[in-house]
Amino acid sequence: MGIYLNPGNIGFEQICRGEYIDKTGLIRLVNQRIGGPNNLLCISRPRRFGKSYAAKMLCAYYDCSCDSHHLFAKRNIGKAKSYRTYLNQYNVIYLDITGFISAAKRQGIPLRDVPNMIVGTIHEELMLQAPELPWQKSLTDCLVRYVEKPEGKSFIFIIDEWDANGSQSAISDFQEYSILNPDQFAEFTGFTEREVRKLCKKNKMDFEKVKAWYDGYDFHEVGSIYNPFSVVRAMEAAECRSFWRESSAAESLKTYINMDFDGMQEMVSRLITGEEIEVDTWSFQNDFQTFRSRDDILTLLTHLGYLTYRKSEHTVRIPNEEVRNEFRNILKGNDVNPKWMELIRRSRKLLDDTVAGNGDAVARAIEEIRKEQYAPVYYNNELALRAVIKFAYIVTFGQYVKIEELPSGKGIADVVFIPKRLTKLPAMVVELKWNKTSGGAIRQIKDKGYPEVLKDYGGEILLIGINYDERTKIHTCEIEKGLVR
Repeated sequence: MGIYLNPGNIGFEQICRGEYIDKTGLIRLVNQRIGGPNNLLCISRPRRFGKSYAAKMLCAYYDCSCDSHHLFAKRNIGKAKSYRTYLNQYNVIYLDITGFISAAKRQGIPLRDVPNMIVGTIHEELMLQAPELPWQKSLTDCLVRYVEKPEGKSFIFIIDEWDANGSQSAISDFQEYSILNPDQFAEFTGFTEREVRKLCKKNKMDFEKVKAWYDGYDFHEVGSIYNPFSVVRAMEAAECRSFWRESSAAESLKTYINMDFDGMQEMVSRLITGEEIEVDTWSFQNDFQTFRSRDDILTLLTHLGYLTYRKSEHTVRIPNEEVRNEFRNILKGNDVNPKWMELIRRSRKLLDDTVAGNGDAVARAIEEIRKEQYAPVYYNNELALRAVIKFAYIVTFGQYVKIEELPSGKGIADVVFIPKRLTKLPAMVVELKWNKTSGGAIRQIKDKGYPEVLKDYGGEILLIGINYDERTKIHTCEIEKGLVR
C-alpha cells in the first residue's frame, strides 16, 4: 500500500464509521465507462460537497491492493451487475492536488512546476513498488512496464481538487458533469431531500429549518440537493448555523463580488435582496481568472456554490440561509467596494428616516436610488416598484426577515419586514401603489387588517404606504406608527 499508488481502503473505511449517506451508486455509473471511448470523466461540484468522500470511495472500490467487499456488499453498489466485475481489480493512482500545492509553497517551488512534481512523485513511487523493473526515464514507459508485469493490472487515475491552484487547465478531453449540468450524476452532487429527512428524523432535527439553511440547489432530475458537509455538521452540533466559513471557498467570495465589472455591483445587490438574475453560462471559460462579462462571474459563483442555477429559467439566486450569511458578513465589512459602501450608507439613512416617520425623506431616497443605482428596463407597475423598494432597503438584510405577498387579514400584504430578536427596530408593513396615492395605501393596510399577521410580535409597527405617479414621475410616502398587541 502506497501514498499515491494503491492507497488502500482505509480512507473510505473511516468515512463509513461516521454519519455516512450511501452514495455508492456513483460507482455503477463509473463502471459503465470502463473500457469504453468516454472513460475520462470530470465530475465537478462546489467545495464541501463531498468530492473527497467520493474519491476515497472510488479508491477503496477499485484498488487491487486490498479487499473491500465488506465495505460495499451491503450498500447500493452491491446490487449492481457490475459489482464483482470491477471490485478491487485495478491499480489506482490517487492524487490530491492540494497536497502537492501545499508542499510546493512550503518549499518555495513555483506553482508552474507542480505538474513536474506530480510526475516525478508518481514515477518514484512506481519504481519503489516494483524495484525489479528496469529504470524508465518517462512516466508513460514506467506505467506501461508496470502493467506488463505477470500480475500486472490496468491503472485508474482518481484526481481530487483538480482546480486547487485557482485556475483550471483545459479539460476538453474530459466529459464534464458540473453543478450546472450534472445529468445522471445529479443525485450524487449532494444529499437528496429524502436523505436529509431521514437524517433529521434520526437526529431529532427540525427538517423545515434544515431545509431553509442548507437546501436551494435544485435539479430537474432529482429535485432538491443539500450541502452535505453543512448538513452533517448541523446534525453533529444539533443546531443549524453557518458552517460555510470553515470552507476555504469562502475566502474568494469578497474578491469576486467586489468587482465592479459590467454592472456586477448592481447584480449582486439585487441577488442579496432576493431576486433571481438571468445569466448566460455558455461564455464561462472554466477558470477563475478570465472574465469577459458579469455572466462569467455569476457562473463562477454558481460553480463555487454561492449561487444556484435554475436551468429552466436560466437564472441564478442565493440558495439558502447559510450562503446568505456569507453575503451578509461581507456587507458588514469595512473593505467592500466604495460604490457598495455608498449604497449601504444610503440604505441605512433610508431606514433611519423610515423609523423616524419622515415620509418625504423616504420618498426622495427611493427616487434617488432608482435613478442612480437601480433602473428596471420596464418601470411600469407595482412589481417594478417592489424591486426598487427591496433594493433600497438592502441594509435590512440580516436585521429583518423579509416576506413578500404575505396573506394577512382580508388580503395580501406587499412586503412585511419582521425584525429579528434582540433588536429595537420596529416591524414594517409596506403597501405599494401605482398611479394612486400613498394615503390610499395606508388605508388599505388598515382596511384589510394586514397588521394582524404580526399579532404575536408584540412591538412597535410602522404602516408604510408608497406610491409612484407615472405622469409626474414622483414617489410619495406616508408612514404611521402603532403597536401590535
